[in-house]
Amino acid sequence: MTALDTHIAVWLTQDQSKLSTVARLALVEGRTEGGLAIADITLREIAMLVSYGRVSVSSPLSIYLRFIESLFLVLPVTAEIAEQSVRFSSAYPNDPADRLIGATAVVHGMKLVTIDMKIRATKEVDCIW
Repeated sequence: MTALDTHIAVWLTQDQSKLSTVARLALVEGRTEGGLAIADITLREIAMLVSYGRVSVSSPLSIYLRFIESLFLVLPVTAEIAEQSVRFSSAYPNDPADRLIGATAVVHGMKLVTIDMKIRATKEVDCIW
C-alpha cells in the first residue's frame, strides 16, 4: 500500500501532469500492489482547499469528497498515529495535517508520495517524489 499526501490525491484526480515520473510510476505500482491510501485529515484539507478557492472542482464539494473516498482507502487516526505525530523532530513541518499524514505512513509502514521538500528533507518518513 502507498500513502498519498493531500496535493497528490488532488493532482491524481485533477491534473496528473503535475506528478513527477517517479511519483506516477509509484502510484501505478501502489494501485496494483495493495492500493492507495490517504489519512482521514486529507479529506478536511481538500475541503478547505476547495472552500478557499485554491483547488477548483467541477462538481459540488460533497460529491468530490465522496469521489476521493471511493478512490482511496481512508485511514483513521489511531492512538499510535497520534503518538507518532508528536514524535517527529523539530525539523519536521509543524502543521498538524502534515504530521498526521506522515505518521499514518510511518505507522502503516507505507511510502508517502509527496512533493513537500520539508517532509522529504527530514528523512523521517519514507518518501517518493
